[in-house]
Formats: sequence, C-alpha cells, structure tokens
Amino acid sequence: MLGHRTLTPEDFATILKKRGWMIVVPAAVLALVGFGITFLVTPRYVSQTLVLVEQQKVPDEYVKPVVDQDLSGRLASMKEQILSRSRLQPIIERFNLYGNLHLGMDERIDRVRKDIDIKPIHSEIARAGGLPGFFISFSANDAHTAQLACGEVTSLFTGENLREREASAQGTTDFLKAQLDDAKRNLDEQDAKLAAFQMANAGRLPGEEAANINMLGSLNSQLDAATQGLSRMEQDKTYMEALLAQQVRELPTANEAGRPGPQVQQSEMDSLLAQEADLTARYTADYPDVVSVRRKISDLRKQMAAAPPAAPSTAAPKVNRPEPATVQQLRAQLRAMDQSITSKRAEQSAITQRIGDYQSRIHASPMVQEEFKNITRDYQTAQQFYDDLLKKMNQSKMATDLERRQQGEQFRVMDEPNLPDKPAFPKVSLFSLGGMSAGLLIGLLMVGWVEYRDTALRSERDIWAFTKLPTLAVISMTSGIEHQTTQQGFDIGGRKERAAEAGKPLVNMGG
Repeated sequence: MLGHRTLTPEDFATILKKRGWMIVVPAAVLALVGFGITFLVTPRYVSQTLVLVEQQKVPDEYVKPVVDQDLSGRLASMKEQILSRSRLQPIIERFNLYGNLHLGMDERIDRVRKDIDIKPIHSEIARAGGLPGFFISFSANDAHTAQLACGEVTSLFTGENLREREASAQGTTDFLKAQLDDAKRNLDEQDAKLAAFQMANAGRLPGEEAANINMLGSLNSQLDAATQGLSRMEQDKTYMEALLAQQVRELPTANEAGRPGPQVQQSEMDSLLAQEADLTARYTADYPDVVSVRRKISDLRKQMAAAPPAAPSTAAPKVNRPEPATVQQLRAQLRAMDQSITSKRAEQSAITQRIGDYQSRIHASPMVQEEFKNITRDYQTAQQFYDDLLKKMNQSKMATDLERRQQGEQFRVMDEPNLPDKPAFPKVSLFSLGGMSAGLLIGLLMVGWVEYRDTALRSERDIWAFTKLPTLAVISMTSGIEHQTTQQGFDIGGRKERAAEAGKPLVNMGG
C-alpha cells in the first residue's frame, strides 16, 4: 500500500520483483531513442590551439615594459575587439559560416561569437598572479572549417597583441614627449626668473651674509684709517699754516723793521676762518683742532685791534718784492696738502657710501632670502619634474624600440589548431545515458503511481496502517483452502464471535 504506510526494504524488494519490468522497458527504449537522436543532430567539431605568453627578452632592470596591465584584462579587451563585426565578417565570408541556414549577417555574427571560446590558463607555480597562456577554441559543423577558423582567430589575437603593445608604447612616448616640452618651457621660465633675481639682488643673496659682514668690518677699518690719516693731514696743514703765518709776519722785520701790515693780517684771518668753517662742518666744537683754530682767530683779532691805524703816506707806493723761497715752498706744500686732504675726504666719503651699501645688504638679507627660497623651490621642483620626465622618456623610447623589434612580451602559438577526428557534439554515450536515465525516472514514477493506487491488504502491517487494530488470525493463500475452511469453520466462527466481542477484526488474507 504505497502512500498508506512507511515502506521497508522488504517492501521495496517485493515491488521491484513484481513490477521491475515497468522500469527496465522505458530505460531500454529511451536509451535506444537517445542513441538514434545522435544521428539526427547536426554534429559540432571543436578545434583548439594553445597560446603561451613569452616574457620580454631584455630584463626588466634594463628596459621597463610600458604595458603592465594584467593579462586577464588585456585578453578581455582584445576579445571584445576581435569579436567586433569588422573582424568577424571577413572570416564568415571567407569560410561561408552558417551559409546553409539562410541567416542574416547579424545572426551569423552572433553565432560565431558563441562558437569562439577563450580559456586562460591559471598556473599553480607562478605566485605573482600572471597567466602563462590561454586556449583558443572554435566550433563549426565541419572539422576543416573549425581548424581554419581557429587559426584565423589565433592570428587575430597574436597580431592584435603586437599592435596593441606597440601602439601603447608609442602613445606613451608621444605623451611623455609633449609633457617634456612643457616641462622644458616651464624650466626655462624658472631659470630666467632665478637669473634675473640673482642679478637684481647681487650681494644680498643667501650665503653672502658672512662675506658682507667681513667686508663691512674691513671697510670700517679702512674708514678709521682714512679718518686718522685725514686728521693727521689737517694737523700738518694747521702747523704749516701757522708756520707760513709766522714767516709772513717776519717779512717786514727782515726787510723793513715794523709790524705786519693790515693786508697780511687780513689774509691770515681769511685763511683761519676758512679752516674753522671746514673743521666745524665735520667735528664738534670741543674738537682740539677746532679749539686751536678759534684761539688763533681770537689772538689775531686782538692783534689787529691793537695795531695803530696806518697814517696816510705821501711817499711813493711801495714796490712789491718777491717772497722768500721758504715762504714760496710753504705755500706750495700747503697747496699739495689741500689736494691730498681733498682726495682723502673723497676716499672717506666713498668708504662711507660703501659701508652704507653693505649695511643695507645685511638688513635686506632676510627678505631677500625668503623670496629667493620661494623662487629656488619653484626652480628645483621644475628641474626635478623635468629630470623625471626625461628619464621616463628615455625608458619609453627603449621600450618602444623593444616592441618594434618584437623583443617584448609576445604570444607564441605552441600547438597549431588541431583537426578534430570526431565531433564534440553530440556524444553517443551522453545521449544514450541521458535516455536511459530518463527511462529509469519514468519507470520509477510509473511504479510509484501504480503502487500508490493499489489499496489491497497483503500483510498485518497493511491492516494496522489501515485500521489501527491488531490482527487475530491470518488465512494463508494455499491450494487446499476449500476443505480446510469446512473443518475449521467452527473454530473461525468462534474466533469471529470473540473478535466481535473484543472489537477486533478477523481478516482473510486470501484476497
């Protein structure tokens, strides 16, 4: 009673023994049907080739490759390009793929795309994540067509790899060249700006502070020496002027007795006043030379005030006599000394001006240093950027030459597309096994359905599952059941009465 109680292994064995033919027949029939279908389905032949990835022949330490994209990503990109209409249509037209199906070009292209399969090889040895190669396969209705089409697709991949790497290297080189030209112009501008700044701030640039301080100390020493020399010259001049005045005062005594004339005194007074004006312009009032000159002026004024007025002379005018040689020599020395003093004062003024120039340089050094730092930083940045681009440009040129000479990474066809000797689809074993599996499933469903519909009671477990009551007696199915029934009638009748009284059934298992 399938569906009315839990079955045991003995029940399954009984069902299989009784209805096994319902399982075997569908399995055998459908296996034969699957085998026959293989003769009706259009066969598909698959041609396959192996492509290995060869690394570049020059070590990476010498020439760094410009194409470092993962092979999986590159294969995906190349696959999309190769599966484009412009690449597949020539192959379809050359081999007349799907020409007998009367399909449009778009439908034929879609089918060819499904027939092309790219399978990367993941190496277990290489731990860097690289792919040592990949398989290319093509499926077609004819073995020769599959082989030829697979070869064409493989050629597309190898050629596209070369073009893509060379184009990438050339594009990188062109881009770096344009960037290098821009960096060169920027570097020239920064260089010109730095040169102009250095020219405009000569002597105030960083690193020249110590030289400026040393030069300032030297100029101060020179100024002190010039000031002392000028002071000595002025003292010598004062002494010579005093000596000249004395010589001039003594002239009347040597010639004609009497005091110096008013003209001589006035000339001496003018000289002393000029000397006083010169000294007071450069020194304070308590400077010794100033005090000495003013004392001489005071004494000379007293002498001029104490001198008696000259009486008008009726005599003949005096004839100018030549001065003595000593007086003339003193006057010549005074004139030479005046020139030396003028030269020394000019030297002193020049030294003072230079001292002021160096002092201004030292005071302006912090601001100049800050501006120079900014300009230098921009120049160094431009120089470093230019050097980096130049290095990359040279590497890119070498990588481009390497790709042009086909010394870089390449796709090497290890196995030419094979000629399949049997179709990859349909497979007789798979179709036969599939038919047999379907037959077994159908047979099992049929047996299960028949057993589920069968409600006959064949055992005490069936009685218990149906009535939930225990069994008092079981009548076995034998050939002598008729005469045994008469002899045991009373016994069975008694059991029926006892069963009826106890509320328990008495079942005949004879069916």
